[in-house]
Amino acid sequence: MHYSLSALILAGGAGSRMRSARPKPLHLLCGKPMALYLVEALGDTELDRTVVVTGPNGEAVAKKLQEVAPDLGLDFIEQPKPRGTGDAVAAGLTAFADDDYSGLDDEDDVVILPSNLPLLRPASIARLVRVHRERGSAATLLSVATAEAGSGRHLIRGRDDRVVALFDDATSPEIFTGVAIFRRSLLAPAIRRINARDLVGESDLGDVIEVLAETGHFIDSVILDDPAEILEVNDRQQLADAEIEIRRRTNRSWLARGVTMLDPERTYIDSTVELADDVTLFPGTILQGNTVVGIGAEVGPDSRLIDCAVGAGARVETTMAQDAEIGPGAHVGPFAVLEPGAQVAPDVVTGPFFAAGSSE
Repeated sequence: MHYSLSALILAGGAGSRMRSARPKPLHLLCGKPMALYLVEALGDTELDRTVVVTGPNGEAVAKKLQEVAPDLGLDFIEQPKPRGTGDAVAAGLTAFADDDYSGLDDEDDVVILPSNLPLLRPASIARLVRVHRERGSAATLLSVATAEAGSGRHLIRGRDDRVVALFDDATSPEIFTGVAIFRRSLLAPAIRRINARDLVGESDLGDVIEVLAETGHFIDSVILDDPAEILEVNDRQQLADAEIEIRRRTNRSWLARGVTMLDPERTYIDSTVELADDVTLFPGTILQGNTVVGIGAEVGPDSRLIDCAVGAGARVETTMAQDAEIGPGAHVGPFAVLEPGAQVAPDVVTGPFFAAGSSE
């Protein structure tokens, strides 16, 4: 029997600490909107549906994600006012046709993830889903181990080691990451029960855990192997930290696929770039956007290419180029500038201090 598995990505953050008019989920990391990394991390999990819950800036978020990932089939729901994560989940659940939940199988599940965790790996999400279903839990929380008190929302356990609540400033050895999987047939009723209390006008996923525990449901957790995966991005410093880690992962992936980097720490490659075998990148190389580099080409040192095509065997030294095409076997630079639309023919040697526009 096939049990439904869906995902809700909570992307309603205004990003005030970013000090930017751009919605927080759309800030770029190695050339991609931050929220897209989490969407892609769900790719190894067989989902029936993915719903992105946005805030008042939802139109911009939906437009951008549909533009950069038109084949992912995302649905978008707006949370009109920021009334907590529980309310965001309730808004997301309205995207499903069976809103009264009467037709749900007891084993149908929904994964809930905040959009500001771009370092979370697909394997960690898949493991959360697998353990949740193996144990038959009502909810399973992704947590990290800690020896510090007051460093986040701690998991509180009761009898039989069941999770019964989430508390700040506690001494429990586990902290909630914000990622969880719930049995859908239980989730919406629990949120309605919280809303009925209406104590502070907001609802939180921690309140959902407490309600489920009070009604006798089993709640468990999965401890994340690498706490670095749940680096939250809420300000520019955290954005820079995430960029460093994604770039490190990207470089390691290309090295494993046959690309040579003389100094990986000084080589900057967007996640959207494509490199062929035997490409050599010298220190100070920056490849951005939809740049494509052909087999055996050499780029650098100190070159920046944005949305460029570099042919097989070409050499590009100390060059700044945008939306330009460099033919196979060409040698560009050093100290060259290629403006948008510029083309360098195959096997041409430009020499130093070369400049070309669209008419060249």
